[in-house]
Amino acid sequence: MKYAIVEDGGKQYKAVEGGLIDVDRFPAQAGEQIDLERVLLIANDGDINVGTPLIAGAKVQATVVSQVKGPKLIVFKYKPKKRYRVKTGHRQQYTRLKIDSISVE
Repeated sequence: MKYAIVEDGGKQYKAVEGGLIDVDRFPAQAGEQIDLERVLLIANDGDINVGTPLIAGAKVQATVVSQVKGPKLIVFKYKPKKRYRVKTGHRQQYTRLKIDSISVE
């Protein structure tokens, strides 16, 4: 199984060829091809290549599948005996990517 660890938006994701990952939203339409060039690690059937901190010439090609929203989170602030209650919600927006290929030049 071939996979890579990529960094995007300060977070790290495990990208498997043919798999889906949800990354922080960026402006792209469904069907667009993008390249993730901040590759930290590539593993190919036990052969592991680790970057210091990045692997030179490595990239992960992906296709934008859709723009999705995460689960709703409830934020509730409360101070006892003070009549202070604030309830808000949040839904993070993500971009769903389908990993097409992992390559090293």
